[in-house]
Amino acid sequence: MKGISGLVPARFLTIVAHLIIVIVLFWSRDENIKMCLPETYTNDEYLAKDKQLLIGLGVSLGLFVIEFLGFLAGISMFMPFQSLLSTCVHSGAAVALSYFLFDAWPCDWYWYVFGFCSAFPALTEIVTLFMVLRFRSGF
Repeated sequence: MKGISGLVPARFLTIVAHLIIVIVLFWSRDENIKMCLPETYTNDEYLAKDKQLLIGLGVSLGLFVIEFLGFLAGISMFMPFQSLLSTCVHSGAAVALSYFLFDAWPCDWYWYVFGFCSAFPALTEIVTLFMVLRFRSGF
């Protein structure tokens, strides 16, 4: 139990760091959208990419809600697999999205970070929640 207790604050801090960077991306997505578009673009192309990025960021926020519910309710807080996985992918997401934000990566690259660092841990969180609530066991 001593090893897992160190993962609890690390998991919380990495999830919060990832969440803060996603919120900052909401506010400053203009440069990333322009990196997705050709040198000359129409307003419709800009709005389409803006909508695509807004959907991705919005779904990310929804997945954060799922993870925070499981974590803060204590259901998956002390699950070693879920804690380690969540800590690793959210710290990787915080680093990747920092580069995404400051280096103005193309907005299509966001979907790779989304898939590996938001959707995958949320999926494992849902599976963990299901296993704990249904079968009273975890990973």
